[in-house]
This record gives sequence, structure tokens and C-alpha cells, in this order.
Amino acid sequence: MSAHVEATEHHHGPPVANQSSRVSSTVLGMFLFIASEAMLFGSFFTAYFFVRVVNPSAEPWPPEPFHLPVFVAGVNTAILLTSSFTMHWALQSIKRGNRAGMKAGLVLTFAMGLAFLLTQMIEYAHVGFNTGDRAFASVFFGLTGLHGAHVLIGLTLLGMATVRAFRGHFTAEHHHGVELPGIYWHFVDIMWIVVYATIYLL
Repeated sequence: MSAHVEATEHHHGPPVANQSSRVSSTVLGMFLFIASEAMLFGSFFTAYFFVRVVNPSAEPWPPEPFHLPVFVAGVNTAILLTSSFTMHWALQSIKRGNRAGMKAGLVLTFAMGLAFLLTQMIEYAHVGFNTGDRAFASVFFGLTGLHGAHVLIGLTLLGMATVRAFRGHFTAEHHHGVELPGIYWHFVDIMWIVVYATIYLL
């Protein structure tokens, strides 16, 4: 009791903010940022459903003579989903103090994310239409391009985390630099599943 009183007497400035024992402020901040990004995707999906469903003159999806590379996009989806597992492996490895596993997981995740982005760029080059080919094309490039931009941001975060990992910056007790990019990367993967199912399959 006396120690607590002594600590209180020597404390200056405003009281210490309450800290949740379950979610740190940095993780909560990332979740709030992801919530705002989800709303951005929601606005693009609204445009998609208007063009395809609400619009009374809606055409078949995709309209003739266009075709979507469903198989290539499916392979790309498998690549991105696998990268979520390697990202999870990296985080769990450093939580156990396994630096080698963390490094391998980060490198594999970055490599698969880069492969996804390059494959999407190749798809754009060979898809056979561009943004000027009706509202369908605008929605397609809008949604997939928005997601591609988020993949690029995720790769930037992963690249920074990978460089720091090889410099020995993370420990089992201090690994937010791996956890936060991981949370963002899982969000990117989940959004792609929604985009792929909506644009390519439905």
C-alpha cells in the first residue's frame, strides 16, 4: 500500500491511460484502419451491384464478346491464400522465438504476394478489353485494381518487416512489426476471396 502511495505521489502529469490486456493500441489502430478500408471496398461493390443487378439494362456478365480468365484468377487465388498460411507461420515462429521460421515465412509470403501482383498485371495485358469498354470493364478494373493497390501496400509492409527480421529486430516479446503487417495481409487475402467470387464466379 505504501509503495502504491509513494508511486502516486511521484507521478506527474495526466493519469496513465487505461490499456486493454487483450488488444494493444497498435493492433486496435490497425483494425480501425482496416474497417475504413473495408468501407472503401464496399463503395466499389455498390457500383458493381448497380451495374450488374440494379441497372434495368444490365447485360450478361461478362457481356459478349468478353471473357474473364477464371482459371488464371483461380491459380492466383490459391497463391494468395497460401501466402496467408506462410504469414501465420512467420508470426507464430517469432512468438516461439524461432527466428529462422519467421524469416522463411516472411520471405515466402513476400514472394507469393509479388507473384500474385505480377500475374494480375499479365492478366490485364491479355484480358482483351480496357476501362473504356462499357461499365462492366470499368467495374472490373476498379475492383481488381483497388485490390492490387492494397496488395502493393501489403508488399511494402512485408518488405520492411523482412528487412528488419534479417537485422534481428524482432523477439518473442516484441513482434508487433510482424503482427501488424500480418493482420493487414490477411485482410488483403480475405478481400480478394470476395472480389474473386463476385467478379469471376457469380
